[in-house]
Amino acid sequence: MLSRFAAQLAAEIKQHDWSDAPYRADKAGHNRQMDGRNATPTQLDPQQTRMLTMNVAWVAAQVLAYNDPNLDEHEFFEACGLNARNKDGRLSGGVTHGLRFETVENGGRRFQVPGTYRFDLESEAAEKD
Repeated sequence: MLSRFAAQLAAEIKQHDWSDAPYRADKAGHNRQMDGRNATPTQLDPQQTRMLTMNVAWVAAQVLAYNDPNLDEHEFFEACGLNARNKDGRLSGGVTHGLRFETVENGGRRFQVPGTYRFDLESEAAEKD
């Protein structure tokens, strides 16, 4: 089960219409259908929109996983409205490999410090069992 914070963050990512994100700055919860005459004519195709949403979800999941040892990145991706499974129904390894971490001795994971490419060896929050 996602933490309250992770679930709320996923809900915002899912609700936001990312299809015109490269072409205009929008408020949180942007919905292109509400733009009316202010809508931009340029829009990403569905695959491009999905890729953008995946990158947003990975960035958020990196911070969440660093701070929450119980984060399930697949559950988070699904809560963001993204598919976290392969065609055969198994959990996608691609979701996991989009995060920056290393495996530690006990089989857990230590995540890189948000905004860096380094591991914080002092932080217990960085380890996930």
